[in-house]
Amino acid sequence: MNVHGTVAEGFEPVREAFAANFARLGERGAAVAVYRDGHRVVDLWAGTRDLDGTAPWERGTAQVVRSATKGIAATALLLLHQRGLLDLDAPVGAYWPEFKAAGKERALVRDLLAHRAGVPVLDRPLTPEEAADPDLGAAAVAAQAPVWEPGTDHGYHAQTYSWLTGELVRRITGRPVGEFVAAETAAPTGADIWLGLPDSEQSRAGRVGPVAAPETAGALKVRPKRAVADAYADPESLTRRAFAAITPAPDENAPAYRRAALPASNGVATADGLARVYASLIGEVDGGTRLFTPQTMELARAEASAGPDRVLVVGTRFGLGFMLHGPASPLLAPGSFGHPGRGGALAFADPGSGIAFGYVTNGFSGTVTADPRAQSLVRALREVPGVS
Repeated sequence: MNVHGTVAEGFEPVREAFAANFARLGERGAAVAVYRDGHRVVDLWAGTRDLDGTAPWERGTAQVVRSATKGIAATALLLLHQRGLLDLDAPVGAYWPEFKAAGKERALVRDLLAHRAGVPVLDRPLTPEEAADPDLGAAAVAAQAPVWEPGTDHGYHAQTYSWLTGELVRRITGRPVGEFVAAETAAPTGADIWLGLPDSEQSRAGRVGPVAAPETAGALKVRPKRAVADAYADPESLTRRAFAAITPAPDENAPAYRRAALPASNGVATADGLARVYASLIGEVDGGTRLFTPQTMELARAEASAGPDRVLVVGTRFGLGFMLHGPASPLLAPGSFGHPGRGGALAFADPGSGIAFGYVTNGFSGTVTADPRAQSLVRALREVPGVS
């Protein structure tokens, strides 16, 4: 496999691990980017841009990154808080009155960010066409009765996070969430990331699809525990219902799906775009603006939820909208914060080392929070002198 791009001196282990993903872990097309103290030190790509094609991946090829989009949604809400427009301790209903229905009047904004709002499921799932309509999505989640008292427990809001975050941005700013992200996150940082891919950029997106996960990947176990496997197999479980809040599953390669703005699941980005955004959350970045103040950065990574996750059926840790380093989603170090995308993508920042990381792929495996290919790159990054 011909690996293209560059690595700075000392970061050669990342290039070696990236090449090994193609040889050993079934990678078909991917890219990885790393920034250190705001400067790009890794910029690699290889394989094909389409899982089912032969055209080569190029610098600037973008892909759907699934739940890695959630970190971008969290960035939008924390920027609003930073600007004094959003009170994290206010009820969601203070900004979105309809959300108070069905016993959710005490749900706080911080509960929404930390997967504690109690509405990870919809009693009537939305079709892909309905899900793409922000009015219908917001109305559905506002009317939904919580499955636990908001604020008392946590469980991954796999799909409903789209309308929870998107509608809150819209209520506060009067702007669609995709427009806000384009103007307030992508443009200031110079990042190639879209929440609602415009027609002018559709040609940059490769085609994604499923790939088989390897049986083993170094020290990482990829076979789920029995309780986890049972939860995904049971159509009545919160796990299955949370991921099935959009039914049937959308065609992630359809231009109409990419054109929609679903902050939980359908952001389109390059690896460099993800890494640039996260670099801007922890410091200055070459050619871009720092987004978070140090105080907002600390809010992002302060533990807000931890322990058994009622949806993912494993122990998870969340800050305000970001996953935190832990066994279910290993990042670089205990102080790291970011978000994986189911079956592939990963993006995070680690303030202690000044590292920001982005990885995208065209092949989605069956993993949820810790894909073996992404984890091999993270382990290699820990080998770089001075990083860990």
